Amino acid sequence: MIYIKKKSECCGCYACTNICPKQCIEMKIDNEGFWYPEVDKDRCIDCSLCEKVCPELATPKKEEFKTIAYACKNKEENVRLSSSSGGVFTSLCEYVINNKGVVFGVAFNENFEVEHMEANTIEEYKKFRGAKYVQSKIGETYKKAKKYLDEGRIVLFSGTQCQIKGLNLFLRKKYYNLIAVDIVCHGVPSPLVFDLYKEKLKKEYNSQISSISFRDKSSGWKTYKYRIAFKNGKVEEKLSYNNIYSKGFLKDLYLRPSCYSCEAKNFNNNSDITLGDYWGVQNKHSEFDDDKGISLILINSEKGQDTFNKISDNIEIIRTDLDYAISHNPCIVRPVKYNSKREEFFKELNNDNLDKLIEKYTKVALGQRIKNKIKNVLCKLVKSS
Repeated sequence: MIYIKKKSECCGCYACTNICPKQCIEMKIDNEGFWYPEVDKDRCIDCSLCEKVCPELATPKKEEFKTIAYACKNKEENVRLSSSSGGVFTSLCEYVINNKGVVFGVAFNENFEVEHMEANTIEEYKKFRGAKYVQSKIGETYKKAKKYLDEGRIVLFSGTQCQIKGLNLFLRKKYYNLIAVDIVCHGVPSPLVFDLYKEKLKKEYNSQISSISFRDKSSGWKTYKYRIAFKNGKVEEKLSYNNIYSKGFLKDLYLRPSCYSCEAKNFNNNSDITLGDYWGVQNKHSEFDDDKGISLILINSEKGQDTFNKISDNIEIIRTDLDYAISHNPCIVRPVKYNSKREEFFKELNNDNLDKLIEKYTKVALGQRIKNKIKNVLCKLVKSS
């Protein structure tokens, strides 16, 4: 029987609810907006399946394969501009759907809540494009994916590192027709905070939301914007570092407790392909970077390499240095550090104080600002010498 002693011991992947033969596990939302399993002990038969598939308690058997890193970008510029980075995920989706497969990814529902959904057509998968900086609800998509896999269809399942670990443990065997794609994850913010942020915006603009883009690249890939459009025609558009929701996210203020000790990083989830942003690419492959987005693609299995080869005609590719790429995107191998102000933030959180509270707990002290400026000056001097 799954039992959560500490909230940091659950990543909210829904593997336990998907595997339970008696359907006696229900995910309940806590005061921070995250969901955790609750077992109906009267119906539980103590089969221990929930424990065996938990990514906090178990690890899938890893295939012996030396990870290969590539810098990539889609050859179609419009695809890149509508994607978070280089648009490689689009090529993967098209390959699977053109071969009568199904794609599982993250999208907004009609209330702009973030959920895992399936796509069976070219038009449907487009809802998966773009980053969603809030934890997605898996629901029963692990079960649905298994059904398609057992029918022999190709399935591409994308998700955060812990969600892919949960999927592979849930399946309990290898499927050659599964393409498991993990997205390099900084950590997942609270759905409650995201809901409060949306409500704040709707009040300010006196309108319902019509679209949300966490990574609008009209000002460039490296200086992306948060862009929220409203049904009355108005638009909220700010550079990421000026957006209040982004400030709290990047300061790790309201991530899920398990994110600070993630057990699925460092190639520990058995994904075939890892997708991320290739930050720092301009220093390694300057001729390749045009500030419209470059994907970092990590190939983690023979199946992943075979799939990548099949989409290579649609993308520009440069093989790159894995250690260098990790140094500029360390969340590939390790979790972010715990923010000591997190507990106080949630104690004070309510419907009316979101902006002020995030500003309060992300404000950098004067002494630290001076240190940061000195550090930046020294770095520039080193680079120019």
